Amino acid sequence: MHSDHCAKKLLPWFDGMLDADEAYFKEHGVPLFSSHMLDLSEESKEENIETCVKYFKRMAKMNQWLEMEIGITGGEEDGVDNSDVDNASLYTQPEDIFDVYKAFAAVSPNFSIAAAFGNVHGVYKPGNVKLRPEILGKHQEYAAQQLSNGDQKPLFLVFHGGSGSSEAEIQEAVSNGVVKMNVGKCMADRYLEGIRNFITKKIDYLKTQVGNPDGADKPNKKVYDVRHRVRESELTMRDRVKQACKDLNNVNTL
Repeated sequence: MHSDHCAKKLLPWFDGMLDADEAYFKEHGVPLFSSHMLDLSEESKEENIETCVKYFKRMAKMNQWLEMEIGITGGEEDGVDNSDVDNASLYTQPEDIFDVYKAFAAVSPNFSIAAAFGNVHGVYKPGNVKLRPEILGKHQEYAAQQLSNGDQKPLFLVFHGGSGSSEAEIQEAVSNGVVKMNVGKCMADRYLEGIRNFITKKIDYLKTQVGNPDGADKPNKKVYDVRHRVRESELTMRDRVKQACKDLNNVNTL
């Protein structure tokens, strides 16, 4: 189980989650959450790293994974609003990424970095956002040069704001070390699609409990029962999940 996008103002909630994790770990040997995300991208790099490391030291004792964000992802997500930032701010520098790596690797290897490469939360028309997944490759090259240990892709990277991205952009990002991609807006849209299609198709059966095109005395319970339209939403979202797994090479081909 993963918690997502905890901004600075929500750190008291984060404290509470870790308290619960530690209490559960003490009793059962595993934490409640397998991973957490800290989104301190609105803060300075120094404060971002320092705060994350403080919490990561607690998390490492429970073998938890930490996802952190550095650089700005455009748009709005969970109370972090970057809708009006300068476009040049949407690209993180390799030196900043490696500063994160050095600080975190000293604590535990269980972390990933959501680096900005033009990402924007939400759904957008093609061409409105200039994604540069090749930047992620530059991050890997820089980190590999600094480490000089033979590992050509030492960074675990995260793709935020992935909804609406082309298959080519996703594939390039994955080839450059992306291990997680957020597609929440796409999933919400596909879930709505199932309900919308069901209601559009069955509208004449949903106006009353009794009476439809098949007869004035025909009951409509089998149509307006919420389980039917929810099932249609589950099916359309299922298909989107399958597509996301294919895009991210997360398919068992054996």
